[in-house]
Amino acid sequence: MTSKIRTRIAPSPTGFLHLGTARTALYSWAYARHHGGEFVLRIEDTDVARSTQDSVDQILQSMHWLGLDYDEGPIYQMQRLDRYQAVIEQMLAAGSAYRCYTTPAELDALREQQKARGEKTGYDGRWRPEPGKTLPPVPEGVQPVIRFKNPRDGEVRWDDLVKGEIVIANKEFDDLIIQRADGVPTYNFAVVVDDWDMGITHVFRGDEHINNTPWQINIYQALGAPLPLFGHLPVILGDDGLKLSKRRGAVAVSNYEDGGYLPEAMLNYLARLGWSHGDDELFSREQLVTWFDGTHLNKSPAQWDAAKLTWVNAHYMKQADDTRLASLVAAQLARRGHQADAERLAPMCALFKDRCATTVELADWLAMYFAPVTPSAEDRAQHVTDALRPALAALAARLQTCAWEKAAINQAIKDTIGEFGLKMPQLAIPVRVLVCGRAQTPSVDAVLALFSREEVVARLANA
Repeated sequence: MTSKIRTRIAPSPTGFLHLGTARTALYSWAYARHHGGEFVLRIEDTDVARSTQDSVDQILQSMHWLGLDYDEGPIYQMQRLDRYQAVIEQMLAAGSAYRCYTTPAELDALREQQKARGEKTGYDGRWRPEPGKTLPPVPEGVQPVIRFKNPRDGEVRWDDLVKGEIVIANKEFDDLIIQRADGVPTYNFAVVVDDWDMGITHVFRGDEHINNTPWQINIYQALGAPLPLFGHLPVILGDDGLKLSKRRGAVAVSNYEDGGYLPEAMLNYLARLGWSHGDDELFSREQLVTWFDGTHLNKSPAQWDAAKLTWVNAHYMKQADDTRLASLVAAQLARRGHQADAERLAPMCALFKDRCATTVELADWLAMYFAPVTPSAEDRAQHVTDALRPALAALAARLQTCAWEKAAINQAIKDTIGEFGLKMPQLAIPVRVLVCGRAQTPSVDAVLALFSREEVVARLANA
């Protein structure tokens, strides 16, 4: 094993980068960064029928959005077929792999027979070479698969970084197909060759891979390759207690980017979804790297909590630079057909961000500055009464001539209140309804100052 720690993330481009893979990527990245090691991105694209370039692009974009920079990659498995073939030939020559001519139809029939007898289903080793065994004649026109000659006896044992010691008997596993008839390697073989060639020392992945690990360890040993350390992370459960899936809500990282979440909030929340540092709930990327030494990883499943993520995001929204928020909100508004200048948006973000948990919510607020508003009939009836129309007209007249800044607008409102013997809410709320389309906003003078004078006067005229 090399002295430098090297970790990797290896998503399959058969869909977008989902939250479980993103968390695994985050832990792998943080572990490498904590130890001064290296982090590799590999694209496992051997499922040719289902892999797409769109998925590759989205994976790369999501990694970039999360700030998970990698030292090598992306490395594509389909560009390494010659290397896999060379290792296959090596294993065939060594007797640790063999050609199997059993057809899919024969395998189906075998499984049915095993089920009928109440036996565990699996390949029966009919093409497995053994001393003194006579193999069937090679059938014409059948392209063989290559199988790994898995040990029949003994057990596989490893000290898992998350689960502790795991022991599984070899008799639980049949002879794995490591190369399909079309010459494309299967997952469990390709991942071993890749991790061996790339010097991967620590493999973090979901615990659905625990049953793959014995096959992989046996292949490593057959190749005389050094074993990495494995850490199998529990699944993430949805709020219904079931494993997160595309059928039950947003599981793609890109959904949250589009939904107005900040990457530092997603990184913070994902890190806590299966790992802890005391009672710390909020921490920076730098703190995560300092603290993440591979310990304190939970052995039990974590539960996705959308409300908790929103709370974390609201914290980072309050801290976020207004110019940065302005560019994010401008993109949100552009999707709605509103062209908004980021420079003009920055002071708006400063005023409204404390009320918002996402940039989508912030865009909801700020849309009133770039598109007409339609107050609800209920708000108009309740707040814009006939008795107040003279006061609204008088305020509009004052706003026509006052300096267009917060203090002068505030004075115009106070002068109008004094003239008509009103209290602040009696005038401020109708102004909000007419100008902003809603009855509640931050301080009305600050809100009005961010509109143009002409827009405010025109909307007050709607009284």
